[in-house]
Amino acid sequence: MHDQARVVIIGSGIAGSSIAYHLTQRGWRDIVVLEQGPLISGTTSHAPGLVGQLRSSISLTKMLVYSISLYKQLQVDDNPGYFEVGSLRLASSKERMEELKRQVGFSRSAGLEAELISANEAKRMFPMMSLEGVEGALFLPTDGSAKAPIIAEALATIAQEHGATFYANTRVTGIELVNGHVQSINTTQGRIRTEIVVVAAGIWSPRIGRMVGISIPLIPMQHQYVLTGPLPELAGEITIPNLRDPDNLVYFRQDGNCMVLGGYEHDPAAFDVDAIPDNSNPTILSFNPPRFESLMQGCVKRVPSLRGFELVNQVNGLESFTPDGEFVLGESPDVKGFWAACGFCAHGVSGAGGVGKMIAEWIIDGEPSLDLWEMDIRRFGAYTASRRYIATRVNEIYSTYYDISYPMRERSSARKLRISPVYNRLEELGAVFGEKAGWERPNWFATNEQLAEGQGWPEPYSWASRYWSPAIGAEHQATRERVAMFDETSFSKIEILGPGSLAFLQRITGNQMDQPVGAITYTQMPNKHGGIECDLTVTRLTADRFQIITGTAFGNHDLSWIRSQMPSDGSVYVNDITSSRCCIGVWGPRARDLVQQVSEDDFSNEAFPYLTAQNVTIGNIPVLALRVTYVGELGWEIYAPMEYGLKLWDTLWEAGQPFGMLAAGYRAIESLRLEKGYRYWSADIHSEYNPYEAGLGFAVKLQKGDFLGREALERIKAQGVTRKLSCLVLDDPAAVALGGEPLLDGERVLGFVTSAGYGYTVRQSIVYGYLPIAYAVPGTRIELQLFGINYGATVMKEPLYDPKNEKIKV
Repeated sequence: MHDQARVVIIGSGIAGSSIAYHLTQRGWRDIVVLEQGPLISGTTSHAPGLVGQLRSSISLTKMLVYSISLYKQLQVDDNPGYFEVGSLRLASSKERMEELKRQVGFSRSAGLEAELISANEAKRMFPMMSLEGVEGALFLPTDGSAKAPIIAEALATIAQEHGATFYANTRVTGIELVNGHVQSINTTQGRIRTEIVVVAAGIWSPRIGRMVGISIPLIPMQHQYVLTGPLPELAGEITIPNLRDPDNLVYFRQDGNCMVLGGYEHDPAAFDVDAIPDNSNPTILSFNPPRFESLMQGCVKRVPSLRGFELVNQVNGLESFTPDGEFVLGESPDVKGFWAACGFCAHGVSGAGGVGKMIAEWIIDGEPSLDLWEMDIRRFGAYTASRRYIATRVNEIYSTYYDISYPMRERSSARKLRISPVYNRLEELGAVFGEKAGWERPNWFATNEQLAEGQGWPEPYSWASRYWSPAIGAEHQATRERVAMFDETSFSKIEILGPGSLAFLQRITGNQMDQPVGAITYTQMPNKHGGIECDLTVTRLTADRFQIITGTAFGNHDLSWIRSQMPSDGSVYVNDITSSRCCIGVWGPRARDLVQQVSEDDFSNEAFPYLTAQNVTIGNIPVLALRVTYVGELGWEIYAPMEYGLKLWDTLWEAGQPFGMLAAGYRAIESLRLEKGYRYWSADIHSEYNPYEAGLGFAVKLQKGDFLGREALERIKAQGVTRKLSCLVLDDPAAVALGGEPLLDGERVLGFVTSAGYGYTVRQSIVYGYLPIAYAVPGTRIELQLFGINYGATVMKEPLYDPKNEKIKV
């Protein structure tokens, strides 16, 4: 038994073996992989084996495409682990057919081959199916079937040949920390000194997390499937593609002359992680025939010849599901050296190759080559430590797994968790709430819908009109023409203070932080490759105290990034003050008139310039007012201790009525910011994009001195960018993109939509996306594919609204 290792990986399944493989491929040695039972057991041993590549994000799809390219090279004793048989996704409803049309476009954006085919063409590929209700199908030729144990064994063998050691029947009993850093791991076979532990333990991962005091938010779900006996239709050399029929909740995979049948029922069964049995194969439970009955009915409906056929094997296997259905990857923000690679839901086999590559890059290079925000463990807030929350949300995730994935659909479970002090006022005003990071936030106000009548705004086509309201336009218009009030309490607020705070911020941001007290600076925090790790505003409150404001969903990520860069000399303190401050935003040409009515302080342009902050009073309430905007209009973000929030709202609301003020929601903010070209982190900008190609070079001050990423940014600026974030408008204003659609020049894919929406002031359908530099010229004509239809688009000079910033500086 090793007494020391560079990295210890807990779990020898396909993910753990992949991580070991990729670390050793990068030249790292002394890698130890621990397995509590026989090697390559757990979920890997009973994976259904369908390998698909098309997923909900570009990064995840690229990871899965990489997995397939790797699996094609692997075999054990001349037995391959991957079979490229292709896959079919059926549309058994007209609405599902629309989803497939959207997925074809998304596939093109991700560089994945996919084709929309007729029902008859699908039947030629899968002759056993009934065409009852089938509208068509999506065919992905490079998808396939996998024997997960073979792939895992092949990866483990190569890893061992290059310096990794695998230990079976070795249970982890504890992890030792010193000052929040991993120091060693204790096992039933002895102690191993190490500074890096990677948890790839599947359903056991939450138990391992508890050993170091962190929550890994996943829960085991019981996933059932069956194997038929030999079928006459599959005799001989017949090969058919995998088949998914999500409208009937089922999937099919050929296994020799037999068939694997399974699916995702609407009444799922979770399993307590602490009740996992201690036996030879604890991830397999007793099969539950009544619970499988609804799936079997769906299978027989699609393949009638299966009725009454012998089932030779029935599996009830435990799979890991997370509260948002995505992976849990990356280093814990709370324990240095403690990494997670788990929560793979139904994508474990498909994702393992890419997961191994990303984790190896992340550990060795300090960051992965793809933006992994949607899979990053740092996306989860403290509320996900609640097992009740995890179980409730995961139940919804599993039960809707095969539902049509509408981009704007909100989750309905585990709601009203985090509410602002004005929640009841918003509810009284008819707010239609959405949820982000546990916060209830108004998307729009239903009572404003009547104000949109007669304005001439088009109703968006197709899916863009789902989870949408004409009230968005009315709220947008009120902001542009009068004044609107927004509850932005959910904004993430971070305080940085101490004698070293200025030097610290200078080192981790691209802009100049040495500004006068009261100055607000917009900036990014670049990574060492120049990518945009965080996007935020920094307000200097005193000589050695700063306030950072960032997005609702990104606070935990940004806080973790900032803390990971902190000096060790105690000169800097970083505090999350989100829950102690409310925020009310007021914007519009009458915003100054509004606040001046309720304040004794001077809000004139001369006394209170743009991008400055002051401590003032609103009514009887002490507040910090920031003259800044994300909507492109005159106005202020007004911060107060949480207990003043309700009175602050009421004071402003009463004073605003003579000006025709409306309460407005986040969907209006989205429309307003698109007209102004303001970037949104995680969509328009993220770790793969640098400020120069994102049009944010103005916020980079290379001359200020050394800072993280400066060398890379100097090189990028000197060499010039090859792509640029561009603003486009569609010829048809009612054609509104949803994100991920391909941008085309004929058959050539130039890029994809990063964000989009309708601009109610400019009355155009707006799209943002990265284009090759030769195309990123105003006046260039290209096309955008939306639900299978190509729409003409023109590259525009940005911003579309108030290009001279006259509105915000008056």
